[in-house]
Amino acid sequence: MDLHQIEIFCTLIKLRSFSKAADALYLTQPTVSGHMKNLETELGVKLLDRLGKRVVPTEEGEVLFRHGEKLLALRDQARQEIEQLSGRVSGTLKIGGSTIPGAYIIPELIGAFKKNYPLITVQLLIEDTALVADAVLTGGLCLGVVGAKIDDPRLESHAFLKDELVLAVPGGHPWAKKKSVSLEALKKEPFILREEGSGTRRIMEDRFRKEGFSTGDLSVVAEVGSSDAVRQAVKAGLGVSILSVRALQDDVQAGRLATLRIAGITLDRNFSIILLRGRSRTPLCKAFLDFIRAQKQARTF
Repeated sequence: MDLHQIEIFCTLIKLRSFSKAADALYLTQPTVSGHMKNLETELGVKLLDRLGKRVVPTEEGEVLFRHGEKLLALRDQARQEIEQLSGRVSGTLKIGGSTIPGAYIIPELIGAFKKNYPLITVQLLIEDTALVADAVLTGGLCLGVVGAKIDDPRLESHAFLKDELVLAVPGGHPWAKKKSVSLEALKKEPFILREEGSGTRRIMEDRFRKEGFSTGDLSVVAEVGSSDAVRQAVKAGLGVSILSVRALQDDVQAGRLATLRIAGITLDRNFSIILLRGRSRTPLCKAFLDFIRAQKQARTF
């Protein structure tokens, strides 16, 4: 069992597809399949179940994935510490973001950070809050930036940036000129809901609960897996939804969408940096953490 095989295996588990793993690693699909067959033969266990085009780990595969991610992180840390001794910072920075910070905040930070460290490469995972937290917990990411509080003692959480959620409606909607609507009025309107695990949905459900209200009281017409898909669905007139103001700015300025608040409810939140508690940081991860904290202090974004 070598680290190259472990890296292929972990990439395959994360992407759930032989073709996607092959593309990500610049290998052919038969090469990926061959490495996985050799790994299963060496260990004497089945590591993968193939469900149509999807790949999922067996129980033994889950164990190997958990330890494999840690081995790869140690490899990266050793490489970066050796390079740091020679005055260079290079390697691969593996970070994650839930859909809003992943699309609207982190790319700008990466661009600015890479000007200081041109030798690095960056892998950015954009998923919902729950999946980003899982990737940090398994050691696959050095940090994540998410939009909801994670109550897990294994994770450190540090408030990073403030955000506000608003009700988004099509530009021609009867509510488009209003500043706010009541929860009672919202009950009757076709509503597009984010998926389970979304930070936006967690915040919305928490604030609704405090008002004795739940998503079950809404007229849900669709449940959608990304903020961008929700935004497009609202523009198409499928319904209204609650989204981050950061995802709506261009469409609001162009008149395609309008935003308003829900009377009596504050839907603000903090984006948080999450880290695995007790895990040593690679030089590259430390440098990125220091950089984004400095950007926050300088309020450059």
